[in-house]
Amino acid sequence: MKAVRYHSHGGSDVLTYEDTERPVAGAGEVVVQVAGTSFNPVDVAIRAGYLRDVFPLTFPHTPNFDVAGTITEVGEGAGNWNVGDAVLAFTPMAAPGAAAEYAVVPAEALAAAPRTGELADAAALPSAGLTAWQSLFEHAGLTSGQRIVVNGAGGAVGGYAVQLAKQAGAEVTATASARSRDRLLSYGADRIVDHTTTALTDAVAGERFDVVLNLAPITPEQGVELVDLVADGGAFVSTTAPGPEQPGRGIRTVRVFARSDAAQLAQLVARVDAGDLRIDVGQRRALRELAAVHDESEAGRLAGKTVLIP
Repeated sequence: MKAVRYHSHGGSDVLTYEDTERPVAGAGEVVVQVAGTSFNPVDVAIRAGYLRDVFPLTFPHTPNFDVAGTITEVGEGAGNWNVGDAVLAFTPMAAPGAAAEYAVVPAEALAAAPRTGELADAAALPSAGLTAWQSLFEHAGLTSGQRIVVNGAGGAVGGYAVQLAKQAGAEVTATASARSRDRLLSYGADRIVDHTTTALTDAVAGERFDVVLNLAPITPEQGVELVDLVADGGAFVSTTAPGPEQPGRGIRTVRVFARSDAAQLAQLVARVDAGDLRIDVGQRRALRELAAVHDESEAGRLAGKTVLIP
């Protein structure tokens, strides 16, 4: 089969589209014929070796931990999954991934794929959707009637966070550039702050929010400014840099490390099938173009979620 692999840490040039053996399902695993996988910015940091202590790899390594496809082989003890089932999953981030024609997936990570839309596009949901869900409800404890800022809402996680927060009954302020404005408004955002023209702190001067969800790279100084927007007893939740350790005023600061959770993923899929949650795909690319996608991400040229198709 064809796969993108790398044999050492390094720049995007280590990513090689090459022939390799088709994987075999072990106990508790299935083999999935990949319809689509999606790129995540952390893939760049893992490839470069910046996170080697957190995600130690065995080389050669196949990247990409989001997958959607069809089961072709079921290992012993893999539950009630069957050959032919359409599935999606957030796979272990340091394990051999889905940038290939076939991928091994732990059965415990699987959820049935949405019945609506293209199967390949479902690969844009698992890790981004779970990050949004866990940030909002496990860490921030968001409830109806609360006010939330989603900083960096133009990306995939932000799109899901805006939709889920609005559906939970929150009042949503989102920061994003002009290219994401209409999409986020269609998701239910009550207010968009264009961070390319107006600082968030200026746009909401004098206001406080129950939750500030940060999805953008920030400096420690910017973290302090964002925490200042949180109401007494509220939460500052960040998927990037952590906030101040002891901000005072009863504020909780949480740094999010998303985990795979098949039950939560199934809930997100149910919302997709009900028409309550939209999967947005910025672009579809051939898997052989993965190195170029890494380059475009590092240059800040990717808009939205990129799905790669073998």
